[in-house]
Formats: sequence, C-alpha cells, structure tokens
Amino acid sequence: MYQMKMADDKIIEGDVDLISTLPDVILQDILCFIPTKLAITTSLLSRRWRHVWCDIPSISLDVDTLTAASVNETLTRYKATKTKSFHLIITTMMGNIPHIDSWIEGAMSRDVENLSLDFLHHYYKYKLPDFFYYTYSFKQLDITLYECGELRILDLSKFLRLRILEVIRHLPVQGPRKILAPHIHCLKLHDSQLSCTLVDVASLTEANLEMSPRSLNREFNGDFLQGMVLKMLEKLKNAEKLTLGRNFTGILSLAEIHGVPFPMFKVKALTLDTEICQYIIPGIESLLQNSPELEKLTVVEGRARFYMPVEFLDKYLKSQGFNVNKCWRSKDGASWNKYCKDLKSEHVASLVELVLKNTEKLDKMVVLLDDHFLKFKIEDVVVPTLPHNNNITIVLSSTNKPMT
Repeated sequence: MYQMKMADDKIIEGDVDLISTLPDVILQDILCFIPTKLAITTSLLSRRWRHVWCDIPSISLDVDTLTAASVNETLTRYKATKTKSFHLIITTMMGNIPHIDSWIEGAMSRDVENLSLDFLHHYYKYKLPDFFYYTYSFKQLDITLYECGELRILDLSKFLRLRILEVIRHLPVQGPRKILAPHIHCLKLHDSQLSCTLVDVASLTEANLEMSPRSLNREFNGDFLQGMVLKMLEKLKNAEKLTLGRNFTGILSLAEIHGVPFPMFKVKALTLDTEICQYIIPGIESLLQNSPELEKLTVVEGRARFYMPVEFLDKYLKSQGFNVNKCWRSKDGASWNKYCKDLKSEHVASLVELVLKNTEKLDKMVVLLDDHFLKFKIEDVVVPTLPHNNNITIVLSSTNKPMT
C-alpha cells in the first residue's frame, strides 16, 4: 500500500494533474455523475482525494449489491449536512430490515431535498417508521415498489411531498388493491392483473400504464380487464402526459370493439409503447378521437419485454360472437398486419394517416422503429395531409436513438 501511494504521489508530482487542482465543490459535483460505489473508490487515488466523496451533494446506495455493513459504514463516513438527492435501493430481506429505519433516518437527517426510495421484493413485511410521515425536511419524495405481494391498500395521503410513485408487479396477487396518492404528479403502474383501483390521484399530471401478461396463462377475463383499464383512464383523464403499453392498449381495443364509451382526455403528449399491429388499432383510434388537445404523439415499436399472446384476444372475441377477421380493422375498413414481423411501410403509412384523420392540434408525430424496420424510407410513409395538419412534423427513427 505504501509503495502504491508513493508511486501515485510521484506521478502527480511529475505530471500536471489538472483535475486534482479543482476546488472540492467542483470535484464533488463531478462525482455525482458516477455511481456512488465508484465515487467512493476515488479515495484510493491519492491523499488529495481521500475525503472528497464524503461531501458529495447526491448519493445513491444500492443495498441489492452492497451488504448492510457496508451501507452503514458509508453513511458513517458521509459527512454532507445538506444533500440535494438521496437514493436508497432497498431489498427487504430479513437481514436488512433492522437497518432500514436508520438508513432512512440517516438520509432525512442531512436535510435532503429529493429523497428516492426503491423497495425491491417484499419477501418480509416492513412498515415505514412513524417519523417518516411527519417530516417536512424534503421537497420531493419518490417511491418505487416492486412486487410487494402483501400490499392491499397503499395510502400515501400523508405524504404531502410525494411526487413520483412507481408500482411494478409481474406476479399475480389475490384480492383488491387500492392506491390513495392525492399529491403525486407522476405514476408508473405496471400491474400483472390491472387489479389496482386508483382511489385518489387528484394531482396527477403524468402516468405510465402497462399490464404484465405473466398471470394470464391460466385465465383471461376480458370483461374484467376492460372495466379496469377504463376505470384507470377515467382517473387519469386530466393528465397531460400519458404512456400506454401494448398490452394495455390491446385491452382498450377490446373495449372499443364492444362499444364501451371512452372518457375525454386532456392529454397533450401521448406515448404508445407498442408494436404496430391490428390488435392495437381500435384502441388507438378511440384514444385519438377523445384527445382533442393532443400536440405530440410518439409510437415506440419493439421495446416491451412481455407481450400478451394475441390468441387470448381472438379467443375472447370469438366467445363473444365477433368475427375476428373484421373487428380488428380501423373504422375506415383498412386491414392491418396481424404480427409485428409482418409490418410493412404501407402499415406505417396507414398509421400516420389514421393519426392525421383523428387529431386536430397535433404538431409532431414520432415513430421509433426497431432497427430492422429502418429499411423504410421516409417518403414511403408520406400520406396526403389534411388541411389542419399542414404544419405537422413526422419523424421516423430508430428505437436505439434517444428522441427529444
């Protein structure tokens, strides 16, 4: 260790180390852009760096990759009295539960502005400490819940500063679940059965909704799912930003085919995270017709991990007496590709035309395709514009390229 330090110091003395000459406050801002676990290792670089990380304004600790002892040691060495953001990724394994309260208290004691808590895999029951409900130190609170099988009622009405809530559950859960979160601005809900009832999300401005198909192998209850998606959208009708997954949109298509009325939406930016195929067209068409304020539409093809088998949708409609060769068409009678692998440029053109026919204020449409579809040329998807769409911008790009 001594020789390594001496070698390190010699390098610094012989060469110009401009980074190390910067003030601590700048170095600490730089360290915020790398994982905290890596930032801590900079203390081994030289004497100059030994304590720099201890006052970084933002810290993120992943208990899924760290031991409880190492987290405790890190919080002991962390000396910042004012923290901009504190992110804890917590696994509620039995060995961690005795420490969770102290970790949260340690974050709150540093006058943190933005506190993020991710709870992974509720294998054991854990209850947030009472002091957590009555603190006013932070400006924003974000909570992410993964699985949480014992959860029945999620009442977050006391969390006045809770702004972002994520509930991710891929496994089936028995019994109803209710969410009361009147102060959140953003909700991400990926649910296995769409069994969550949104009791109060009055302040919501942004939502991301999807259904995991893992629990549908044994039973597909189309009537129940249609009712749930429309109840959710009724609660979200005032949101300005919506992201809907392919499975969610497919259930909306069932509702449209059954003639179930959709609520009117105030959405201005709509993202459809879905493949382009016949099973999502009826739902999209009704969404657009009921979104008169829509300004931007983004279609992201091929990004989802789990798709609901389309056979479930066909089988359900057949049981209801529908002709599946006709009911998946758009209202103008156009037919669509059944599977994503059959997508052609004319289908993308038809989607663009459908959007133009059903929107009035739209000024930008972005279609992000999987790389193997980018053999399409933009002129292949140009369609005659309607009078109110003269100024619309249509962007065709790869899903691997970030869009703004």
